[in-house]
Amino acid sequence: MIQLRKFKQLIAFTLVGLLTSWIVSCSTGNVSTTTKQANSGAATVEFWTMQLQPQFNDYFKNLITNFESENPGIKINWVDVPWAAMENKILTAVSAKTPPDVVNLNPGFASQLAGRNAWLDLDAKIPNDVRSSYLPNIWKASILNGKSFGIPWYLTTRLTIYNTGLLKQAGINKVPATYAELAQAAQQIKDKTGKYAFFVTFVPQDSGEVLESFVQMGVTLIDAEGKAAFNSALGKAAFQYWVDLYKKGLLPKEALTQGHRHAIDLYQSGETAFLASGPEFLKTIANNAPKIAQASEIAPQLTGDTGKKNVAVMNIVIPRDSKQPDGAVKFALFVTNDKNQLAFAKAANVLPSTIKALSDSYFKDVPANASTVEKARVITAEQLQQAEILTPTLKDFNKLQKAVYENLQAAMLDQKNVDKAVEDAAQEWNSTRS
Repeated sequence: MIQLRKFKQLIAFTLVGLLTSWIVSCSTGNVSTTTKQANSGAATVEFWTMQLQPQFNDYFKNLITNFESENPGIKINWVDVPWAAMENKILTAVSAKTPPDVVNLNPGFASQLAGRNAWLDLDAKIPNDVRSSYLPNIWKASILNGKSFGIPWYLTTRLTIYNTGLLKQAGINKVPATYAELAQAAQQIKDKTGKYAFFVTFVPQDSGEVLESFVQMGVTLIDAEGKAAFNSALGKAAFQYWVDLYKKGLLPKEALTQGHRHAIDLYQSGETAFLASGPEFLKTIANNAPKIAQASEIAPQLTGDTGKKNVAVMNIVIPRDSKQPDGAVKFALFVTNDKNQLAFAKAANVLPSTIKALSDSYFKDVPANASTVEKARVITAEQLQQAEILTPTLKDFNKLQKAVYENLQAAMLDQKNVDKAVEDAAQEWNSTRS
């Protein structure tokens, strides 16, 4: 499934939270499209994706047909797995040493298994000239302990989607560009309209957006030795920022209990002025809340003093126990080559991870009367020049997020002061490293 960072939601990730966390909303069908092994003894490569059927059936059928015609000794068996089932399904398959050959995951979850040596070391399989065709900052998302465990595929980067009607009602003429400006706008919106500016989740198993905001505010999360580095003046300021918003009533109380999908529900119902999400959700809003969609415009992603922008990555990994490692690598590189990435980006309203595909005019030129979706494509592509994976690739990233979020919640509920919350979060993370 296509996720915004947030792709952290497995990211929890989120993807995910991508992600976003955040995600292109796809149906939950689990249909398998199988190409049976030929009588000639051709090798069969099993390919798992996350919730891409039925929307992209035609795309993948054509992709597989083209690959098989170019590689007559290899047949592809495509299996689409529901988002919610992927984590358990791949864990079970890897543990039983009966994994598929090619798997669509995200770096957040894939890195947890990379820490257990579950994936093929791709540095020995992919030549430098091929590797250099991908965006360098994006390739880094699938490196753990100096080894490449994944190949980048499609990307999303957040936008600020905003309700022009609510902003006009609140007397706001300039869309916030930073978290500091967002806090000011949040107070003004609440005072003038009684509505909230936005929603963000502090549920430990959900989106990593808040942790990403720390990095955008200049916080270093961990040091070179993997120990907590956020017990600092900047870290305390970031904690204080979110605690203050909550205590002032500028965040919905359900921020402590509801996941990032609630942000979309609130925005579609006209209860929030801003939605930090990927451009794929513009179509969702248009379908579910046409009046809100008509009042919606877009602006670049919110950031902090660093100016850093988030990108959510979906990648492709190859299990070490694949029975067809060479065929799997060949197919993974075919799926993610320039031509096929550009075609999928157009079909799915996402961004490609190769330099050549991203340089296509499709991501630069829009007509004068461009729709919001078309404008979003250009803005998000431009943001990739500054975008990076904001949070570190760690096999225990979920434990870091849990320590921070649970202590943020304790401070929001007056169970601890901010200094104590930061100190406890750091100690909890460091205890996992000993």
